[in-house]
Amino acid sequence: MNRLLLIIVGLCCSFIASAQDKIEMADVMRSNGKIYTVVAVCLTILTGLFIYVFMIDRKINKLEKEHSIK
Repeated sequence: MNRLLLIIVGLCCSFIASAQDKIEMADVMRSNGKIYTVVAVCLTILTGLFIYVFMIDRKINKLEKEHSIK
């Protein structure tokens, strides 16, 4: 059931994305060179999130090891 729902959602998202012919805002940002700023900010945020999740995972593993020893 979950796999079917995931496939349906994925197909809907792909149809919605392909239905957009031309995005004017992206063209304006690309012509002004601001698209690179947007990409840099998105990559910075994603990198920060990945680092945060990695650190939390390490802390959880450490706590699990301490708890299993006792």
